[in-house]
Amino acid sequence: MPDAGPTAVLPRRPLTVGELLDSAVLLLRDQARVLVPLAVLLALGEQALLHPVRVLADARPPEWWPDPDRLGWYWLLLAVGAGTEAMIIALLGNPAARGAGAALLGRRTGPRELLRGARWGATLLAGATVGCTVLLAGLGGPAWFVAYGLLGAVVPVLVVDRVPEHRAPGRALRLAVRVGGRAAAIRLLGYLGWWLIRLGIGLGVYHGLGLLGLFDVSAWALPVATVAWVAVNAVAYPALACLDAVLHLETRMRTEGLDIRLSRAPAPEPVLLAVQR
Repeated sequence: MPDAGPTAVLPRRPLTVGELLDSAVLLLRDQARVLVPLAVLLALGEQALLHPVRVLADARPPEWWPDPDRLGWYWLLLAVGAGTEAMIIALLGNPAARGAGAALLGRRTGPRELLRGARWGATLLAGATVGCTVLLAGLGGPAWFVAYGLLGAVVPVLVVDRVPEHRAPGRALRLAVRVGGRAAAIRLLGYLGWWLIRLGIGLGVYHGLGLLGLFDVSAWALPVATVAWVAVNAVAYPALACLDAVLHLETRMRTEGLDIRLSRAPAPEPVLLAVQR
């Protein structure tokens, strides 16, 4: 796949899994000026929110392993963490989806265009709904995987398809289960891949600093671990939001003929991406 120009982000045809992952990275590279700073702020807020729950679970940095006597609190910590991750990815999905839609139409977007008039009120409500749903599913253990896989398109549906707020979750669920649940499975695959990358880098930075012996890392475990996890999440969360964006548009091309509709338009405009009602 070529790596130059806006059309390289998302070709107008159904893509393979590998091409989807490549497209998500290209979209992130194209919109990093907006997505990464937003992700840093959201990741910092997430660490602040998780800190009191970690204290209750007696989970210590950098691995945040649980105290065997506080497994109940640790279970809650995992659920809250899953919910905050899902909410952050959903919020970042707003500019990511707008950037993906513009790229599909052969345009580049600047930061102002990505952030202006983007249905932020509806996005905040949708993000909170997605986060709470994943949190509650996380309390049920394996149900977390189902909830996370099915809800990736909620914000792209709001932003790109321009459906009313109350219809967005239903449409997102229908898209996720099409073609044998392909979109949901790819979303989970992307999360697993980035989870492994985050784990390797987050722990590697902490233990690498310890090996250098520049200072007593154990005495600064909390701030060092916090900075490491914020840094890696500031890349991983936007990458996952970009995957949601390109996956949503690719699913529409694969199952609704969006690529054919665009190819027949004399001059594609953003309104052509909206769902016809």
